[in-house]
Amino acid sequence: MAYETLIVEQRQAVCWITLNRPTQFNALSLTMTNELADLATKLCMDASVRAIVITGAGDKAFCAGGDVGGFAADPEKTPLLAMQMTGGLHSAISRFAGGHAPVIAAVNGVAAGGGLSLMAGCDLAVCTSSARFTSAYTQIGLTPDGSSTYFLTRLLGPRRALELFLTNRTLNADEALSWGLVNQVVPAADLLSTVEALATRIAAGPPLAHRGIKRLVQLGGNTPLETQMEYESQSIAAMAATDDAKGAIAAFVAKSKPVFHGR
Repeated sequence: MAYETLIVEQRQAVCWITLNRPTQFNALSLTMTNELADLATKLCMDASVRAIVITGAGDKAFCAGGDVGGFAADPEKTPLLAMQMTGGLHSAISRFAGGHAPVIAAVNGVAAGGGLSLMAGCDLAVCTSSARFTSAYTQIGLTPDGSSTYFLTRLLGPRRALELFLTNRTLNADEALSWGLVNQVVPAADLLSTVEALATRIAAGPPLAHRGIKRLVQLGGNTPLETQMEYESQSIAAMAATDDAKGAIAAFVAKSKPVFHGR
């Protein structure tokens, strides 16, 4: 897969995606959002990919959000450009969220605006100790996009989400960890190795169960208790019928290591 703004590498069952506009702090352009949408669609159909990592090129930014310079170039066309860019970005995030492969954000620097949204839409997040997180939308008179009003509200709760959106407060790495925005903070030198170990561990697990878990957690935000428990009953019964579960149960009894084939 060759793209203009993305570097894509598959390492065994893990697909690594690098946002590759380092001189623009990996800001989202129309080309990048369209390429993310195309790639996400392909990956959600690729059973050989069992985990996905998204990171940014360089050591300064994961993604600084939308390319404001592009907005300023022709203000009259900004509304159309915003619709086009959010179309691609939203398609990508929807595909990643609904896909079978867990997505891990390896946050190597600033995550702002649409970059914060993209990170929030990932299933897990690991950041460097120098990472910073900010909404930044109202700084240029805009409202959030990229799923952040959905995922950040669920991750942080409405009051903290509103605080980020309304004040443009910048969270450092430790604050992001304490707020529940990221799972782990590591030194910059350890980021990629830490994420690689995590992604490899996840990729060795049962892909059908992982997809089911993602769906259940997403449903759980607004589903009544009895309905959610019924979803859980249906899901665990469906998983119990898979070859993966049958083999893993037999391996557990035999005290051996299971191997998951995704069927």
